[in-house]
Amino acid sequence: TAFQAEMRTVFMSKTYMSELKSKYSEKPWSETLQLVRRCMVREPQVFLTSMSAMVTRLEMIANQRGLVSHLSPTETACYLTADLFYLEVLLLPGGGVEDVKVAQHGEAPESNVSLLQLLRMKKFEEFSQKLTDLASLYNIPGDNDTKVKVYTALQHLQKDLVKISNLPRYLIERDVHVDMVLNGRLGSIMPSRGGSPMSIQYYISPSEILKKMKHPGSQVAMVVVGASTTTHRLQMDSVIPTPPQVDSLGFPVLRSLSEVCTESLPASFLLRLQPPLPTLKSLIHKMSQITGPGCIPFLEKKSYGRSHDGMDAHFLMSLPDDEFHSYVFCGAAWECDSWNGALLHTVSFTHPAHVPALLELFRHQSAINVLLASCITGHKHHPGLVYDLICEIVPESDYSFSVTFSLLDSDSLAVLLVSVVNSRRVRCRLLMPGGMDHFLDDYICKVLTRCMSIPITMRAIRKRLARMRFSPPHPSEPDSEDCLPSSPKHVTPVVGGPVNDGANTDAVANPSPSVSVGIYSHRVASTISPELI
Repeated sequence: TAFQAEMRTVFMSKTYMSELKSKYSEKPWSETLQLVRRCMVREPQVFLTSMSAMVTRLEMIANQRGLVSHLSPTETACYLTADLFYLEVLLLPGGGVEDVKVAQHGEAPESNVSLLQLLRMKKFEEFSQKLTDLASLYNIPGDNDTKVKVYTALQHLQKDLVKISNLPRYLIERDVHVDMVLNGRLGSIMPSRGGSPMSIQYYISPSEILKKMKHPGSQVAMVVVGASTTTHRLQMDSVIPTPPQVDSLGFPVLRSLSEVCTESLPASFLLRLQPPLPTLKSLIHKMSQITGPGCIPFLEKKSYGRSHDGMDAHFLMSLPDDEFHSYVFCGAAWECDSWNGALLHTVSFTHPAHVPALLELFRHQSAINVLLASCITGHKHHPGLVYDLICEIVPESDYSFSVTFSLLDSDSLAVLLVSVVNSRRVRCRLLMPGGMDHFLDDYICKVLTRCMSIPITMRAIRKRLARMRFSPPHPSEPDSEDCLPSSPKHVTPVVGGPVNDGANTDAVANPSPSVSVGIYSHRVASTISPELI
């Protein structure tokens, strides 16, 4: 009967409760509560049907992440607070969320769409991780007063970087965003907003430009602060004179830290690279020279350009018109000391003048990486395939390498020497029987600079050499079919974005992304120009 069935259910429930009571009778309540909380957090599908249930979940997350939680007097908002920021979660009846706002120290709350979506989708694990990431931005030892001073220094730094970026300069590329990334004094700046740190996109490859990837998830530096084992003097005021000034070469003039209000704090500014950048040790050494003693790059100790087993690496490249190339990286050759390096995660610094110089080195390394990566594919060497071109790539000096290949219908070899002077300048020299051809070298440089691809450049060289057999030398301008299309270059004076505090918008600065300052001049970073062998 229904009565018997109901009694059976009650009896079984009592039996289960008795077993649970017996099992956990000797365990403290704190351990039992932790077990219940872990089970609730791990539950992928949680149905919250009341405001109180959502508040309970938020309080649990706050407790796990070391935050303090409390309800507003009207009980329609839940606050999660830390030393330098807080979250305001606006609640709806039935357990819904209307909005999530993030307020950093001394600033007005701003809506955060990503956090809002996570709560609406009941993705509490990801929401909790976002809070951890937010708290890590201010991971500074000391009392609240120290943390407030560090955050104040970061705010002054960010404002100065925006002013430096907005100073007038020449427009080189037709696409304003691409020009800002590649030729701006800093790069394309995304100011800090809604709990997200300031980010600077400092490099974009030709293939990304071609695919209209204006905001790819790579080649970005986040501007944050981090704890330091030693104290550093950090700015408590702007280092940019009012109005901003430029020197005779168009470089912004910045004041040294001895000329402005500073505080000695157990922290430093950081450029956190996303993703980490494989970097030559010679460039890492230059970074240390820029930032000075006490500010060192954070590295993952790995060799640059070295295979795991020291063996040669063969890669197959497929090009249009059924053209196949093979690219061989000689394992023994890449063991050379000049091409050792590390995976660069973070670089610490103490002055805004360091940032343009560091970013220029990041761009330089990115250009080298893009060129070498253009020869590396997921397709390995196929012994039975007939290749149109077989190339061996060998390092020559810090920033140069050679590509050795056989000439058309000949047993003779030719060598293309490539030197990456900086992110905007590549030198090429083709060595082959019959002497030098400077017009051909100029042509190769233009192709390689435009496409930043070794296979596309080698394809263009083969086509040009085939034409030169039956016709006199052509001008050095690359044909449209020889390389990736790009925006025509032109030079137009352009004024940067609005600059506050009496910024000088009359002077047009030199396009070189450099900064002059009493403690360091960016010219040091560009004095070494690698020569071709």
